Amino acid sequence: MTLEFWITTFIVVASPGTGAVYSIATGLGRGGKASLVAAFACTLGILPHLAAAMTGLTALLHASALLFDLVKYAGVAYLLWMAWQTLQEKGAMRVDADPTPRSTLRVLVDGIALNLLNPKLSIFFVAFLPQFMDRNAASPMLEMLALSGIFMAMTFVVFALYGLFAAAMRDHVISRPAVMAWLRRSFAAAFVLLGARLAVQER
Repeated sequence: MTLEFWITTFIVVASPGTGAVYSIATGLGRGGKASLVAAFACTLGILPHLAAAMTGLTALLHASALLFDLVKYAGVAYLLWMAWQTLQEKGAMRVDADPTPRSTLRVLVDGIALNLLNPKLSIFFVAFLPQFMDRNAASPMLEMLALSGIFMAMTFVVFALYGLFAAAMRDHVISRPAVMAWLRRSFAAAFVLLGARLAVQER
């Protein structure tokens, strides 16, 4: 793995996106433990895209405008639903002093779904990772798994750091209703903007 791969991967992972916003929002809304669950869920959501890339399904997604749009608009709808949930302070975005096991499950499900319904990730595994693969590698499949493993590990670490930092600020804002209301509106707007960006995404 070259230094260029590590740097590029970090830039891709650390750039503001659905997973980063979700991890930060969860850290503020539900605390450190939930933020780690959110980071783990977003990382798990990458696995189906990796499997699709390795089995050739991503090529079909890339080639079929209808299939790509179906996945894309399902993702847009989910992001808009998350924005609504955030404004209503429901689901994973609900602020509780003592999160319940059920709410933890909700954080996990929402995090997986957010990445699962993002077709850009499947395209990413086709367009990005092959650039860093050794054409003379004895086992290209194993090399792709290794690169993907690094990408997923970095995803979890970066999102976890985002979430834990947000959780550390939780006590400073949770006692201020006006600040919490502003943050909810800000995160809802972020989900809407991410949905709009996904809506105009081309294959």
